[in-house]
Amino acid sequence: MTPKDSFTPQWFEGALPKRSYRSAFKWGAPEAYKHPNPRLYTLMKDSFGLDDDYFSTPQKLGLEEVAADAPISLTQEQVGFFRDLLGTENVSDDVYSRLRVSYGKTMIDALRLRDHQVENLPDLVLHPRDRDDVEKIVRYCHEQEIPLYTFGAGSSVTRGTECFKAGVSIHLGTHMKRVLSLNAVNQTVTVEPGILGPDLEAELNQARERFDAPHAYTCGHFPQSFEFSSAGGWVVTRGAGQNSTYYGKAEDLVLSQEYITPVGTIKTVDVPAYATGPNIDQIMIGSEGAYGVLVAITLKIFRYQPENTRRFSFIFPDWPRATAAAREIMQSEFGSPSVFRLSDPEETDVAFKLYGVEGTPIDTLVTLRGFKKGERCLMLGTVDGDGAYTAMVKRRLREVCRAHGGMYTTGLITKKWEHGRFADPYMREDLQDYGILIDTLECATNWDDLPKVHNHVRAFVKSRPQTVCMTHMSHCYPQGANLYFIFIAKMGHQEFLEFHRGILDAVQSSGATMSHHHGIGKMTAPWLEGQIGSDELEVLRALKRHFDPRNILNPGGTLALDLPDEERRLP
Repeated sequence: MTPKDSFTPQWFEGALPKRSYRSAFKWGAPEAYKHPNPRLYTLMKDSFGLDDDYFSTPQKLGLEEVAADAPISLTQEQVGFFRDLLGTENVSDDVYSRLRVSYGKTMIDALRLRDHQVENLPDLVLHPRDRDDVEKIVRYCHEQEIPLYTFGAGSSVTRGTECFKAGVSIHLGTHMKRVLSLNAVNQTVTVEPGILGPDLEAELNQARERFDAPHAYTCGHFPQSFEFSSAGGWVVTRGAGQNSTYYGKAEDLVLSQEYITPVGTIKTVDVPAYATGPNIDQIMIGSEGAYGVLVAITLKIFRYQPENTRRFSFIFPDWPRATAAAREIMQSEFGSPSVFRLSDPEETDVAFKLYGVEGTPIDTLVTLRGFKKGERCLMLGTVDGDGAYTAMVKRRLREVCRAHGGMYTTGLITKKWEHGRFADPYMREDLQDYGILIDTLECATNWDDLPKVHNHVRAFVKSRPQTVCMTHMSHCYPQGANLYFIFIAKMGHQEFLEFHRGILDAVQSSGATMSHHHGIGKMTAPWLEGQIGSDELEVLRALKRHFDPRNILNPGGTLALDLPDEERRLP
């Protein structure tokens, strides 16, 4: 028998049964896995009072084939219209295809699917071939008052694509994923919304060969979901990549857009700035499919210079000094890091285990220097751009961090983080197989309020015994930063729902925004009015009435636009 001290759970691997629940809720590529390392596994046992025997039998793997009684409510004439328009091969009506476009990747979705809870499916999944197909679909749905939802790649963590009112869901990732043009003079690229991050980045990196451009380029947008999220999804949720402190969020990258709405086409101009009234681009960015269907985006691009990337990491004695250093870096005006991530003490301890730092000479050295576990904080990141610029910014970073008690710990930790930056979510399924849930919520605040928000939200999470609460800031500005909370707990489905609502209540009562980059969807919508105000929400509803007078676009509570009054959660 295997000795207890070397026991390793039989983490699930292998081919997923086709059309299974697990294939629907699993993160990422069907054949890809990343399992907790021994140090992280030990932390899970210690945190939740478990032993190796507990991890000998997984729970609710979800290997069964999806099955549900989900009749189609559209008439035969309506179904026939879509099949005649798109071709039978571009209209899906089986339960599995309908489920895949309605469910995203939030823990609420995974828990429902493990419990075989299938609900809120569209009647049909439509696969338009181009913008003209989209225009005809939108016009017909408006005339027939058929609810219409938009799906890109399925990485939503806010129930943003869930089809609460049935109808049809447009899958933009099947065909509408092309690069339409690259303008090397203006340094822009125009794409269809369904293009995935890696495909867009490959086109830009190889711009010399593919477009006869003078340089290689990058979009600079690398969310953790990069490999499995679409450019359209980034834009309609106001997403942020891990390099946003330098390159900006989605709303900073968009130069122009085209949307198909029930009342006509909205197409903005591709100039860098203008003063011709309120900015229509900013009205449409973040609209989550509720104002129109995005069919083309022109994005700013940047020169791809990976040879100039400089990595750094620092350890600070405590959170106050670490956050003071981060603020000084953002306000000193010598330039911005690209990746810029600061972990609080609890996350730092976990990061040392996850990135393989614990027990290494770096760990020994920082301990000897007096940086204590449970207090020390890890800052890591990169600097991108011209070579002289990156050298100068890294030098200034070291000066600021040293002045705030930070110790330089090389770029090695950042390289280890980079190695898992897109793969860490794969561990979610491993833990959930044994009833351990890991989920995230994120917000934004100014520097004044950041300590209060951090303490308030953490206090609620830690009020539940045996609950891990890790926090980091990963998108920073001269005026403030986001806070990203990761909580891990052993709990059941219903308890999770109640706990999750409690965390959202804590975020709202702390005064932070309800989202910095995940969007709102239907999950966070009940809290939106309490954050932005009733008069402000009425402005959004007025726009909705203009663009979508029959409320066919993404109905069911998205952005609180048609949320029932009894579901509102006001401060």
